[in-house]
Amino acid sequence: MDAMTKRNIPFSPPDVGEAEIAAVAEALRSGWITTGPRTKRLERRLAAFIQTGAVTDDGTDGPGPYANRVACLASGTAAEELNLRLLGVGPGDEVIVPAYTYTATAAAAIHCGARVVLVDIQKDGHRDTHLPEMDYDKLADAITERTKAIIPVDLGGVVCDYDAIFAVAEAKGHLFRPMTGGDTPLSALGARVQQALGRVAVVADSAHGLGAARRHRGAMTAAGALADFTSFSFHAVKNFTTAEGGAATWKPLPGIENSEIYRMMQLLSLHGQDRDALAKAGAGGWEYDVIGPWYKCNMTDVAAALGLAQLDRYPGLLARRREIIGRYDAVCDSLGLPHLVHRTADMVSSGHLYILRLPGADEGRRAAVMTRLAQRGVGTNVHYKPLPLLTAYRRLGWAIEDFPHAWDYYRGAVTLPLHTRLSDDDVDYVCACLREAVAP
Repeated sequence: MDAMTKRNIPFSPPDVGEAEIAAVAEALRSGWITTGPRTKRLERRLAAFIQTGAVTDDGTDGPGPYANRVACLASGTAAEELNLRLLGVGPGDEVIVPAYTYTATAAAAIHCGARVVLVDIQKDGHRDTHLPEMDYDKLADAITERTKAIIPVDLGGVVCDYDAIFAVAEAKGHLFRPMTGGDTPLSALGARVQQALGRVAVVADSAHGLGAARRHRGAMTAAGALADFTSFSFHAVKNFTTAEGGAATWKPLPGIENSEIYRMMQLLSLHGQDRDALAKAGAGGWEYDVIGPWYKCNMTDVAAALGLAQLDRYPGLLARRREIIGRYDAVCDSLGLPHLVHRTADMVSSGHLYILRLPGADEGRRAAVMTRLAQRGVGTNVHYKPLPLLTAYRRLGWAIEDFPHAWDYYRGAVTLPLHTRLSDDDVDYVCACLREAVAP
């Protein structure tokens, strides 16, 4: 190892090439840089990708089979928050969140005025995937008459067990108290959505999950079509990026048109204004109304142009991630290091993060391993600090001692660099450095 030339292996640089640069330049030259035709096309293409796995355009510039199914927004956090607001979540409601996640998962519910209820994860993670997923028994115990949503987290692109989650939600259906009526267009739609569901909503935080899938009720189903509502993130470090951005999507609901949900998403994301810039660009299109004093989190066409070019490349990016994961699996298995399992008979991950665990490690042991890797130029990270360790959540009354499985999982967790700018030689170098770093 000492004879090897030291490399610089950054943790998570974006994979942006000439195609993306050209697409963004074209958008800038077009004179249309805010929400416009590119954003609408990206929405349709993402909907088609979720439904079919294909990245080709849907062939239309207007209403079509994939219209009104995805709303592109300014961030994944905004997407989750708007999903919750459309569902009618607000003060007096409870939203269940795993203790092991990033703050955005819980913060979106807090923004809505809801009380977040944290649930510990399964010991050592899910039995098949090692995913730090909620303990289903604790999830069931946490549901009350105030519960309006459960937020599973497809951390690292590994998909949660939605069959188990829906089974819990349905078994607790007798406790569900849907909204009735509603004196605004938003609250009226929220009441209809809750009544159509007839149970606690499953609102997936799939920030990492675009391109992942899991067997659900007998059929392989893509992330975005598993939960009642789903949010994706397209932040710069994600597999698929628009620099900043995200998307909300949903499953069809009985008695509610997708176009109703999509229109409310547009209103919520643009000040409640009933005509966006694209609609106002037509002759006599200046006239508008404001339906509610809402939010500003629309996606721009500059961001969407980047996303359209990324989507063209996305199957290849996912395939490359699978190759790297296979190499990491081999070295971790040889070293006896538990890690996220990115492929099973019932699940295929998007391969966003490679999280391994150092058995029996405390934070001191983990820091020593990460320091050794850093000395060799290998960037690493930790995903994530459980929420009760963070000041904001401690102030809300949560204590890490009440979440022993999350605490134990976190103390030994290390995330290796996993991105499509790594060469095979880079991956071999990371593997060699890992062997050295974990040696006694």
